Amino acid sequence: MSVVLIGEGVEVLMASEQQADDMARTRDIPHIGFLYPSGMKIDEASVAMGMEKRHLRYALALAEHRHFGRAAAALAIAQPPLSKQIAALERELEVRLFDRTAHGVWPTAAGEVFLTRARRALCEMSTAATEAGRAARGETGQLRMGFIGSALLELLPSVLGRFRRDRPDVRLELHEMSTASSAAALIDGELDVTITRGVPRGVGAEGLVSVAVDRDHLVAVVGSAHPYAGQAKVSVEQLKHQQLIVAPEAEEPATIARLRELLGDAAPGAGAVTEARDLHTIIGLAACGVGVGLGPARMRAAARAGTWVCDVEPRVELPELVLSFRADDRSPALAAFLDTTRKLCPGVRRSLHERSRQ
Repeated sequence: MSVVLIGEGVEVLMASEQQADDMARTRDIPHIGFLYPSGMKIDEASVAMGMEKRHLRYALALAEHRHFGRAAAALAIAQPPLSKQIAALERELEVRLFDRTAHGVWPTAAGEVFLTRARRALCEMSTAATEAGRAARGETGQLRMGFIGSALLELLPSVLGRFRRDRPDVRLELHEMSTASSAAALIDGELDVTITRGVPRGVGAEGLVSVAVDRDHLVAVVGSAHPYAGQAKVSVEQLKHQQLIVAPEAEEPATIARLRELLGDAAPGAGAVTEARDLHTIIGLAACGVGVGLGPARMRAAARAGTWVCDVEPRVELPELVLSFRADDRSPALAAFLDTTRKLCPGVRRSLHERSRQ
């Protein structure tokens, strides 16, 4: 069937809709619609003039039942209103969609074209409504997370595992990052949620919501040849005389600040230390005999052969593991993740509830 491609000052006779579409794309013609031989034009403007979803449903029901009475019964409306709506639709399109005969109602050639587009439009509308609902419920979309490596030792496997099972169509972007880097990215809008050691600091941090999700205490890791290997505990005083392996202050400021309080003049930054960016490196360097590695007790889960983990005496609490997100973020995917976290971490549920009341 030949059609006329209608654009801004352009009307070109084409062999088919596909050929017309191809020409519109290759020649950058912002086409408005198609004009069929019968004179019927189907375009966005026609729909905007008053065509509604019910008009499409009425036309499709009439085409299916071939009879105004049976179509009206299927639609659960009276016959006269159906007849009037179909007539109004034909007047709006300026084309006859159906032939009325003594043997029934039959789509015209223009009507067949209209019905094909109508089925497609209703299908798209249904799909759009379904996908919009899923997005609003946080079942689709994207969640960007930054986290410190120690969060993988206990918290994240359960929370992320549950979230992925409940929301398999949410696209997760996961980035292992230092506390300082992930906090900056969250404030700048490059991440949606972070798991850090200590509350994020810096310009813009006042716009974040932060809640504690886990607590941990300090332990020391040494190589099997180290004098502390085999000991259950080491004292803070003993640590003051050791080469220490710790995270860089620029990346984990809250942790290093806590160690400064603890160790005084022997603290990182005041004496000889080796910096390592993640727990596995701290453990590996300790295994090599470089020094005494310091980290959270969860580090025991990552210990390797040739190392020994000792508690620090007296018990030293580390900065809390903190979940943070922007207070003005209304992302349904984020809301769904927070809901999962609430279910698995009762303390988070209470903290978020308290923050919501402030």
